[in-house]
Amino acid sequence: MGGLMNGWLTLPTFEILNQDSAIRQFCPARVEQGQGGEWGDSLSVDEDVEIWPHLIDETPQLAPSEVEEIVRTFFDVECYEKDNAGKCLEEEGNDLFDKVQEDGLQDLSMVDDDLCCGLNAAMLIEEGCDEMERCSSTNNLGSFVPNNAEDMIPVGVDQGLQLVHLLLACAEAVGCRDTQLADSILTQIWPCVNTWGDSLQRVSHCFAMGLKSRLSLLQNVNSNGFFTSKAIDVSLITREEKIEAFTLLHQTTPYISFGLMAANDAISQAATGKDFLHIIDLGMEHNLQWPCLVRTLASRTDGPPKTIRITGITGDHDTSELENSMKGLSEEAISLGISLEFQFLAEQVSPLTLTCEKLDLRQEEALFVNSIMHLHKHVKESRGSLKTVLQSVKKLNPVLLTVVEQDANHNGPFFLGRFLESLHYYSAIFDSLDASLPRNSQQRIKIEKFHFAGEIHNVVAYEGSDRVERHERADQWRRQIGRAGFQVVGLKCLKQAKMMVSSYGVDGYSVGSEKGYLQLGWKGRPIMIASAWQVHNVPSS
Repeated sequence: MGGLMNGWLTLPTFEILNQDSAIRQFCPARVEQGQGGEWGDSLSVDEDVEIWPHLIDETPQLAPSEVEEIVRTFFDVECYEKDNAGKCLEEEGNDLFDKVQEDGLQDLSMVDDDLCCGLNAAMLIEEGCDEMERCSSTNNLGSFVPNNAEDMIPVGVDQGLQLVHLLLACAEAVGCRDTQLADSILTQIWPCVNTWGDSLQRVSHCFAMGLKSRLSLLQNVNSNGFFTSKAIDVSLITREEKIEAFTLLHQTTPYISFGLMAANDAISQAATGKDFLHIIDLGMEHNLQWPCLVRTLASRTDGPPKTIRITGITGDHDTSELENSMKGLSEEAISLGISLEFQFLAEQVSPLTLTCEKLDLRQEEALFVNSIMHLHKHVKESRGSLKTVLQSVKKLNPVLLTVVEQDANHNGPFFLGRFLESLHYYSAIFDSLDASLPRNSQQRIKIEKFHFAGEIHNVVAYEGSDRVERHERADQWRRQIGRAGFQVVGLKCLKQAKMMVSSYGVDGYSVGSEKGYLQLGWKGRPIMIASAWQVHNVPSS
C-alpha cells in the first residue's frame, strides 16, 4: 500500500506505518462513538482555544479488509432514496468520480420559471489560486483556462485510493503534532491534486490547503498545548466573491433552491388567512428567497396579504447591494397588491438582538423566523450558545421557524473524525459539480474556490470561536430544537421538491422525507435538510 504498481507514488517506510491508523481509529462508526451522541455531552473547551487531542490508542482495530472498504467508499457509493417511512431503497452505484446513470429520481415533469433562479453573475475569474496554480498551469488562473481541461486524465482507482490514504495520514500526523511527517506527506500530496482535475483531485486540493493552514497553528502552540486560530495567515475571500459564488451555486445546482423552496412553502401554508406578516431572516446575506415567496403569496386564493415586513439581521456587513435588491422587490410587490417593508439590523444574531423591542414586533402581525444555513454558526464547544438563541426565538412566539442546514457531522471533538466525515461529505458535493458543470467551467471554479473551499478550510484549519462551520446531522437538530420548546411541522412539498430537483437534468440527486424533514442527497449521501417548527405549548394541568 506504500507504493503503486507503476511506481506512481512511493512512501518512505516510516510514513507507511500509520496510513491505515487514521482510518481504523476514525471510521464512521467510531466517529459517532467519539462524539457521545449529543451536543450537551460534547467536550467543553474555551471558545478561543482548544487542546490538540492525542490519538486514542485503545480504539478497537479494524481488519485490513475493513480499512480498504472504508477508503473505497470514496469511489463506490450505494445510492438510496428514503421514502416517507424512512426506508432505504438501495440502488447500484458506479465510480464516485465518474458520471453515472442511476434511478435516483422518478421521471417528473419539468418545472417552469417560477423556481426563481436568481440573478445572472459575471463570469470573470480572479487571479491568485495560491499554491496549486503551479501544478495546473504556469499562468495565472485569471488569464488562462487550460484548453485541455476536459481531456485531462483523471486519477485511477489505485491512485485515488493512495491520495485518500495520504490525506488521512497527513491529518493523523497533524493531529499528533508531527510537523515533520505532515510536511513530508503534504509534499507528496501537492503533485497529486489539481484545481482543474477531476472531482477527487479538486476536493483534495481544498483539504490539503486546510491541512497546510492547520500546520501553521502548531508553530503557535504554547507550553500548555493551547493555540489561537488567529495565528493562521490565509488569503482572504471578499464578501462579493462569496455572494457571487453562492448565487452561482443557486443557479447551477439544487442545493440552495431546495432549501429556499421548502422554507417558502412552509411559510406560505402557515400564512394562510393572515394579512400582516413579519419575517425575521437570521444572518440575511442575499435576496434569493423572497421574490418567489412574494409572488406565491400574491396569488393565493384568499387574496394577497396586505403587508409583509422583512427584517434582516445582517451582522456588520455592507448592505447597500442587498438594500437595492429589496427596493426592487418592494416595487414589484406593490404591483402585486402587497405593501412590502424591509429593514436591516447591523448586529449579530444573539439574545440581545432577538427581542420584541429590537425587532419592532407588532401585535397584529403573524411572525415567522427564517434560518438558511445560519444556526450551525451558533453551535460551539461551550454549552448553551445555540440553546440561548433558540430560546430567544421561542420567546418571540413565532407562527413558524424554518430551518435549512447542511446534513453533516462536522462538529465532533476529535479532529480526525471531523476530517474523515467532511472529506466524505465534500467529495460527494464535488462529484455532483462534476456531473453538472465541465471542468473548465468558470462558474464551477468560482463555486469551488469562493464557497466550498472556504467551508472546508474553516472545518479543517480553525478551532475555537473561529470555527463556525459546525454542521450537524438531522437527528441532532431535531433533538436540540425540540429541547428548546419547538415541535416539528411536517413539510408537505415533497412532490414539488422532486420536480424542482429533476429540472436540473442531472441524475444522482435524491429527495426524501423522514420524520417531517425534507432531505436532499447525492448518490445516497445526505447533503441538505429542510424543516419547519412551531412553538410547543404544553397544556397546563
